[in-house]
Amino acid sequence: MCGIWALFGSDECLSVQCLSAMKIAHRGPDAFRFENVNGFTNCCFGFHRLAVVDQLYGMQPIRVKKFPYLWLCYNGEIYNFKQLQKQFGFDYQTLVDGEVILHLYNRGGIEQTASMLDGVFAFILLDTANRKVFLARDTYGVRPLFKVLTDDGFLGVCSEAKGLINLKHSTSLCPKVEPFLPGHYEVLDLKPSGKVASVELVKFHSYKDEPLHAACDTVETLPSGFDLETVKSNIRILFENAVRKRLMAHRRIGCLLSGGLDSSLVAAVLLKLMKEININYPLQTFAIGMENSPDLLAARKVAAHIGSEHHEVIFNSEEGIQAIEDVILSLETYDITTIRASIGMYLVSKYIRKKTDSVVIFSGEGSDELTQGYIYFHKAPSPEEAAEESERLLKELYLFDVLRADRTTAAHGLELRVPFLDHRFTSYYLSLPAELRIPKNGIEKYLLRQSFEDSNLLPKEILWRPKEAFSDGIASVKKSWFSILQDYIDQQVDDLLLEKAAEKYPFNPPKTKESYYYRQIFEKHYPGQSNWLPHYWMPRWVKATDPSARTLKHYKSATQE
Repeated sequence: MCGIWALFGSDECLSVQCLSAMKIAHRGPDAFRFENVNGFTNCCFGFHRLAVVDQLYGMQPIRVKKFPYLWLCYNGEIYNFKQLQKQFGFDYQTLVDGEVILHLYNRGGIEQTASMLDGVFAFILLDTANRKVFLARDTYGVRPLFKVLTDDGFLGVCSEAKGLINLKHSTSLCPKVEPFLPGHYEVLDLKPSGKVASVELVKFHSYKDEPLHAACDTVETLPSGFDLETVKSNIRILFENAVRKRLMAHRRIGCLLSGGLDSSLVAAVLLKLMKEININYPLQTFAIGMENSPDLLAARKVAAHIGSEHHEVIFNSEEGIQAIEDVILSLETYDITTIRASIGMYLVSKYIRKKTDSVVIFSGEGSDELTQGYIYFHKAPSPEEAAEESERLLKELYLFDVLRADRTTAAHGLELRVPFLDHRFTSYYLSLPAELRIPKNGIEKYLLRQSFEDSNLLPKEILWRPKEAFSDGIASVKKSWFSILQDYIDQQVDDLLLEKAAEKYPFNPPKTKESYYYRQIFEKHYPGQSNWLPHYWMPRWVKATDPSARTLKHYKSATQE
């Protein structure tokens, strides 16, 4: 996990512009480098490093003797860099996993490069010999990337939007900053002036397709067919493989543990594999909640079962409320459910950074979207519509849960790993018949739970624990975190302000005091950038006015029994 930043064709003094690069210093607390591009005085790279792999030669931009004309700045982890070296005979100069990008590009161009990378990444690749700039981002956008491109060819690229919004440029007072689309690469021509012109934007991978890099995966070809035992076995094999490949690190590994199905499965498989490869320190697991919250109690049970070194972070409503502004500043969004769920994750990440030496943090993001874990999936009109909704959620992950998970951990210099979003695992799960993937017997994620039923990885009551929204599970059953928030915000936002909200904020107008309060804070830090969020996250097929699961009938009936 690092922070990358680059400018091409800047009219302003680079020493002034580089102040913007410091806005993402939290992403790489170990080292910083600012480097001009030879022959292009108005082009430069900025890099903030979190040293996780190759402590000695891991600084960026990466340049190797073999390809002196290539410059690479990337944020991510490429899990198959050793397999690719073996397959193509690459001669690496460093131990940095990202060096493989240079060799793949030299061998087969940008299309093959992006398609063959098994991992999470956002990168800027400069080829001065052919005068090209390439941008690319992984399939689900696990690693963030933003860009700004003006009409006259000034390009700015950064891990977070905050590193671009204050850039100075002669022809534009406020250039449009936008997220770079996941699963795409862009080709730009580099002119002698240092300015660029976009040539094409290409989608290189659709999450439903088996990735090109599957051909050199460590897992052999899986048995085909959709009989239940085969499917369950394949799910276990691919999930275990997803966790195993993410063990690549020279820093201590930890795991977020809410006590829900997803994080519990990740923690249990992670601990099992760490023992197998003789990692000689205990796995630290981290749970956060208010006193006696459901998540704390469930996480305690899981930690005791798997034998992790468990840490509990207890926060009160005052601490949660005080964190709101910092959280919105980190997130760069005003989405209601994202902010609610981020507060706990932000506070637990802060604890990990201050009180422990764990840096590489595993988490359960992506499972709800992939395996139909949200409570509203019970209301899906048909298995086919549920499957379509699952794909829509995966496509938009970079705006919601993946954004939350990256920014809340990166704000404290931690690196997130999300095995549920493994390319091979997700493409297999999405290839299964729609009726296999829907909730059954009133239980969501039924197939995933069933697949691990006989593994003894988790206590039965955890394996079959119903879904808790993260923002709700961290509070007590009597009063959820979202109702605590709303009570506070009710005092902060006048009724008249809410009535006139659509006039003040015509795009995505706030409909509640809570969303108005978040929007005010967002506009204070990112004025005029409301288009970063195309729409609010809301459940489908139910007449919901609030994204919390606790407002849904299915949830109420389950908790009242």
